[in-house]
Amino acid sequence: MTRVRSRVTAHRRHKKVLSLTKGHRATKHSLYRRAHESMLKSLSYAYRHRRERRGDMRRLWIVRINAAARSEGLSYSLFMAGLRKAGVEVDRKMLAELAVSDPTTFSQILVAARQAQS
Repeated sequence: MTRVRSRVTAHRRHKKVLSLTKGHRATKHSLYRRAHESMLKSLSYAYRHRRERRGDMRRLWIVRINAAARSEGLSYSLFMAGLRKAGVEVDRKMLAELAVSDPTTFSQILVAARQAQS
């Protein structure tokens, strides 16, 4: 059987890996083997951190809602419990957006939660 040489294919693959690792430090962007290791690690970090970002955003929303609720004299946990009892189904993302951009609407929702709480 004849020998197959993968000159063009290997060259393209190497170029692709080296372009993906542009900006990495030291030999991780210039030597193929080191670059390949670096690329695999960076892609796994990117995948993992895309999922972590969802938790980070949720924590940020909770902090914003808590700050806005406390300025009205109600803690976050009591506010969320009041919303559940009142049957208001607005997610944390929207509540945080209302707290920042439209405080009057947020305060109306807060009043509804407070009434359901008591």
